[in-house]
Amino acid sequence: MLSRVAESIYWLARYIERAENTARIVMVNANLVLDTPKGMSPGWRPLITLTGSEDLFDKIYPESSERNVVKFLTGDTKNPGSTLSSLWFARENARIVRDVVPRETWEYINDLHIFAKGNLQSGLTQRGRYDYLKRIIAGAQQITGMLSGTMSHNAAYDFLRIGRNLERAEMTIRIIDVRTASLLSNKAELKPFENIQWMSVLKSLSAYQMYRRQSQTRVRRLPVLKFLLQTRDFPRAFYHCLCEVETALQHLPRNDKAMDILAAAKEKVLQADLDQLEQQALHVFIDELELALADLAAQLNSSYFVVEPSPVKQAA
Repeated sequence: MLSRVAESIYWLARYIERAENTARIVMVNANLVLDTPKGMSPGWRPLITLTGSEDLFDKIYPESSERNVVKFLTGDTKNPGSTLSSLWFARENARIVRDVVPRETWEYINDLHIFAKGNLQSGLTQRGRYDYLKRIIAGAQQITGMLSGTMSHNAAYDFLRIGRNLERAEMTIRIIDVRTASLLSNKAELKPFENIQWMSVLKSLSAYQMYRRQSQTRVRRLPVLKFLLQTRDFPRAFYHCLCEVETALQHLPRNDKAMDILAAAKEKVLQADLDQLEQQALHVFIDELELALADLAAQLNSSYFVVEPSPVKQAA
């Protein structure tokens, strides 16, 4: 397979996943703001931190108001990580590999991009936001399911699988890191709302129902961390994502270095005594996992992708 084709498929998967993830965290945060008392609400700034886009946001907007953050994350084409930009990038990468992926792929992504762009103004309103974001999430899931069910599970699909699961793994640990730091204060007045806050962590990853089925306990810090970091069964759990990447990599040549990075990351997360990690130690631990993902992405680029810049760099 040509390295450029492999790279485009990899980024196609990452951008579809990113569009879905970004839409979901905006939706969940809107509900969290409504559920917590005035003066104790986390506000909207944590979402900018979560996406790692503080510098860019601060250059464009004077304050982290609800409307500014929602616009930046959903429809601002100056933000390469917004849902609209992510769908544009996904569409252009799908265009490059139209002969490799199912024919419907580009059509589905294009239709979703047209919806996201055409209904953006409605999506920025409090009244229209929920339906707008719900449609984007459902559309992204439809594309992911269509690819899984109609694309041959060959080398091309392996790169799709790697991209999707690396994006999921990164979002999972970012949500844990930022949400626990910004929402889960030890202040006594916040204790009655701790359950709501941890529920928002789970819901940001569509994990609430599966957590309740598996844990059969109320939502608390340690069981949530174990579920999101160490479980093998849940698709957005960090360890599960690593296992999925590993399975795909086993089918590819020149995988020795990437497999070594994966093995070390899997061992680190499984051996972690999460009960002993207070907030600062948890932050350091998550940083180490993020570095492992960055090393893995760099190794994939070195082993499989072209050195010259991709032609798809900026959203239209």
